Amino acid sequence: MANLKTKYLGLELKNPLIVGSSGLTAKAESIIQLAEIGAGAVVLKSIFEEEIQKEYEEAFKKEIGELQNNLEYLDYLDYEIKDERLKKTADLISEVKKSCDIPIIASINCRSVGEWFAYAASLQTAGADALELNISINSTSPTENASKITEQYINIVRKVKEYVKIPVSVKLSPYFTDLPHVISQMEEIGVDGIVLFNRFYNPDFDLNSLSLKPTQVYSNPNDYVWPLRWTSILSKQLNSVDISASTGVHSTDSFIKMLVAGASTVQVVSALYKNGNTYILDFLSALKDWMEKNNLEDLDAVKGVGKKLFPKNSELFERVQFMKYFGGFNE
Repeated sequence: MANLKTKYLGLELKNPLIVGSSGLTAKAESIIQLAEIGAGAVVLKSIFEEEIQKEYEEAFKKEIGELQNNLEYLDYLDYEIKDERLKKTADLISEVKKSCDIPIIASINCRSVGEWFAYAASLQTAGADALELNISINSTSPTENASKITEQYINIVRKVKEYVKIPVSVKLSPYFTDLPHVISQMEEIGVDGIVLFNRFYNPDFDLNSLSLKPTQVYSNPNDYVWPLRWTSILSKQLNSVDISASTGVHSTDSFIKMLVAGASTVQVVSALYKNGNTYILDFLSALKDWMEKNNLEDLDAVKGVGKKLFPKNSELFERVQFMKYFGGFNE
């Protein structure tokens, strides 16, 4: 019988499938259902820095007038908005923890140091088993270089790590020139896990209504090649950091491939939106069948398969592969 248990962020999971941060993990009844179906853990819907700022700006506009010079009131308004958002998440954690026996990972989506360290501490107090920092710094300034952006990431993580004792993972984008170096810096300051990868919101033009619209909300099934590539490369290099693969995991094959590549867990969202929450059972059943077919007892053995497949030169996961298969395209 295949053993699907795994460790992620120092937590014991009954299996490697995590439902990622999304609307699916925003309400207690949905989370409880996901746990009952078989999810190994869930990442709660993120608290977004931009949402809190926008909420404050809208409240500020309503109150501006006779109170526009009342700095004490404006500070109070800012505090109330943040406190209410945190309380809702804290209440959600408390309610879910009473009914679920799976790890509950809180999520903060941030882009500045701000007060996130205080938010993180509040979520820890509420009972979160771990914290996922979804850091989204997408600079559009010609005066801001890569090292300055990386420094912002490190400062956010370092500050949060100073204020919490629960495990902390960081969800990153694939758009770093020096991704291994950035992650090694995070490993040095005590990050427990890395999530590969997050996805940015991308606008599009509607030529009929002459307005902006969002592009495809769901990930694309072909997107899995990005986390697969980097999980394969990084799993050989990291000593104390777990990898959670995310983005593009729509099929049972891509789910299994992430584990072969060295991921401790795999986060799924789009596949559940498209196929329903019970698709969790398809993922887990396929993994178990594949392990038994290949006489693999546990997930360490699954990772062992990947280690045998890895080329000695990691460049085979990069440009050389393109040259090998398409070098004669123009001949």
